[in-house]
Amino acid sequence: MRVVFSRPLFAYIVGIFSVVVITGILSMQITDEYIILGAILVVEFIILLLIMLHLYDKYMKPIKKAARTVDELVKGNYSARIHQTAQGNVAELNNKINILARNLSEFAIQEQMREKQLSTVIDNTQSGLVLLDEKGYVHLVNRKFTSVFGGDQHDYIGFLYYEVLSNEKIHETVQQTFLYEKNVTESITQVVEVDKKYLEMVGAPIFDERNMLKGAVLVFYDITHLKKLELMRKDFVANVSHELKTPITSIKGFAETLLDGALEDPDTLRNFLTIINDESSRLQGLIEDLLRLSRLEKDGYKLVKNNVNLNTLIDEVIPIVNQAAEDKSITLSVDTADNIAFRAESEGVKQIIINLLMNAISYTPEHGEVALYAEETDDSIHIKVTDTGIGIPEDAIPRIFERFYRVDKARSRNTGGTGLGLSILKHIVEVHDGKISVESELNKGSTFQVYLPK
Repeated sequence: MRVVFSRPLFAYIVGIFSVVVITGILSMQITDEYIILGAILVVEFIILLLIMLHLYDKYMKPIKKAARTVDELVKGNYSARIHQTAQGNVAELNNKINILARNLSEFAIQEQMREKQLSTVIDNTQSGLVLLDEKGYVHLVNRKFTSVFGGDQHDYIGFLYYEVLSNEKIHETVQQTFLYEKNVTESITQVVEVDKKYLEMVGAPIFDERNMLKGAVLVFYDITHLKKLELMRKDFVANVSHELKTPITSIKGFAETLLDGALEDPDTLRNFLTIINDESSRLQGLIEDLLRLSRLEKDGYKLVKNNVNLNTLIDEVIPIVNQAAEDKSITLSVDTADNIAFRAESEGVKQIIINLLMNAISYTPEHGEVALYAEETDDSIHIKVTDTGIGIPEDAIPRIFERFYRVDKARSRNTGGTGLGLSILKHIVEVHDGKISVESELNKGSTFQVYLPK
C-alpha cells in the first residue's frame, strides 16, 4: 500500500478513470438497477477513499510531522528536523521549519558560548560579585567572593542576603543602595583563615528599561595590598622622623652645651666634638642610604652592567670586613669556586657581599663563626652567608627586609646600623632579577642566600 500511495497524483487519476470505465461497461450489461446503484456507490466510495488517502499522504501527514517538529523546537530540542518527502507549499513549509531549526540551534550554541564566556569572566575576576533581586534574594556569587567569605555558591544562591551575610556594614550598604537608588561605597574587614582582608564594597542598583529598580550588584574590591602600602608609608615616615631626630637632637644638644661654656674645658670639648662627629657620620650614612634606596625604587632605574669577577670582588671585600671580625674574635671563612665571572653591576654585588658579611658579624657573639660560600650553577651565581649568631625569630623573618625594621632595636643602633641595609640589599637583588632568601633559628644562627642570574 505504501508503494501505491507514494505514486504521483496522475497514477490515481488513471486508476480512477479505469475503475469508472470498467464500471460503466459492466452497468451496460447488467439490467438490475439495484446492482447498478450498488456498483456506482462502491465505485464512488473507492474513488473518495483514494482521494482521501492521497490528501492524507500528500498534505496531512507532512503537516502532522511539521507540527511534531515545531513542538520539539518549542521544548528546546533544536536538533529536531523534518525528513518527510513533500511537494509544493508543504515542502516549502518543511524547508523553512528546518532552516528555523538550524538557526535556533546555532543561536543556542552561540548563547551557550556567551554564557560560558561570561561565567568564566565573572568567576575569574579579582573582585567579589554578588547579584541580588529586588526582594533581596541572592542570584549569583563568583569564585572570588566565596574564597573571601567562605562556603560555595550553593550556600548563598536562593537565600536572602541578610541570612547568609553576617556583616552589618554589608546590610547597611544594601539597604542604602535600595533606599537611595544610587551607588554606595563602604569599607569592611574580613578575616580569611588567619589573615585580615581589607575590602572596599560598592553597592550599585540595577534598573530595567522602564527605569524601575530590579535589584542590586555588590562588588568587593580587595584593597589589602593598598592598606599595607599605606601602613608601610606611615611607618616609613615615622621611622625616618625618629631616625633623623635622634642624631640631630644629639648634635644640637652638645653644640648648645659647648656654646654655654664647655669650650673652656679641652677634654669636654674633644669628647663633645667626637660625639658630634659620630652623630654627623650616622646622619650622613642614613641620608645616603635613603638616597640609594630612592634611586633603586625609581621606575626608570637602569643597571649599568659590566663583566664581574666574583673572586676578585671578594678579595676586595674581605679586608674591609676582616677587622670587624677580628675585633670580636670571630672566625671568618671563605669558600668560593674558581673563576666565577658574570655580568652585573659590580658596585651593587660588592654591596650585597659587604652587607651580608657585616650583618652576620654584627649579630654574632664573640668567638662565633661566619662563612661565605660562592658557586656557579647553570643559570645563576649562588652566594651564601652563614653565621652562628643570635638568629631571627620566626615571626620576624617575613619583615626583616622592610625599611627600618629591626629585630632588636637597641642592638641595631649600637652596631651603627641605619635599619636600611637589608632593604637596600633586597632591592639590589631584585633589580638584577635575582632572588634572596633567609633561614634562621633563634640563638643558633642564620643563613642568607642570594641567586643572581648570569
